[in-house]
Amino acid sequence: MSGFDSFGTDFFQTSYSIDDQPPAYDYSGSAYSKQYGGYEYSQQSGFVPPDMMQQQPYTGQIYQPTQTYTPTSAQSFYGSSFEDEPPLLEELGINFDHIWQKTLTVLHPLKVADGSIMNETDLAGPMVFCLAFGATLLLAGKMQFGYVYGISAIGCLGMFCLLNLMSMTGVSFGCVASVLGYCLLPMILLSTSAIVFSLQGMIGILLTAGIIGWCSFSASKIFISALAMEGQQLLVAYPCALLYGVFALISVF
Repeated sequence: MSGFDSFGTDFFQTSYSIDDQPPAYDYSGSAYSKQYGGYEYSQQSGFVPPDMMQQQPYTGQIYQPTQTYTPTSAQSFYGSSFEDEPPLLEELGINFDHIWQKTLTVLHPLKVADGSIMNETDLAGPMVFCLAFGATLLLAGKMQFGYVYGISAIGCLGMFCLLNLMSMTGVSFGCVASVLGYCLLPMILLSTSAIVFSLQGMIGILLTAGIIGWCSFSASKIFISALAMEGQQLLVAYPCALLYGVFALISVF
């Protein structure tokens, strides 16, 4: 037993002592003040950013946040004011001044046509004249609206092909339809006369021939002025006379 006791004493004898432990440090850099797990946290906090130490006081008002943008007006948003925009009729291509000048050019066959105005694609006047022509035929007891628009479309297509072959500059379909529609105005006078008296007599034949010559001469004058086709008026007037002759037959019979 004595040997065993001496063995146990020798086993537990060591040079290690708890006092030899190095001091423990917490996150704030201060050493523990107590042993065997006793902790003493420092009252000082760790690293604090400089921007948090110096905070700007709030100078606004409650429920009234600071405005961070400047509202733009409608004028600056769209780039220009509404007063600078062109009128609606001008945007649609309806110019009453040009319509009136074209109408006077047709009514006055000897007046020199303005090529810059006649070369425009204006269909407002021709549509009104076609409706007026159909309305006067209706008052004379002739329901011919379909024939009026059908013959007008075929005639415009034929004149469009012919003028593109004859002219050096070429012409658009809208311009051809515009000129032929404006020159239909004298034919309205013929259909209006058919309401008052019959056109199947000698007076009616002479009046019809004069109206056909009036329409074809005005159309050919405008075409040669707009397309610079000097010396070719008779060549252009002949197919125009054929077209307006068909409208005259509708008015007479």
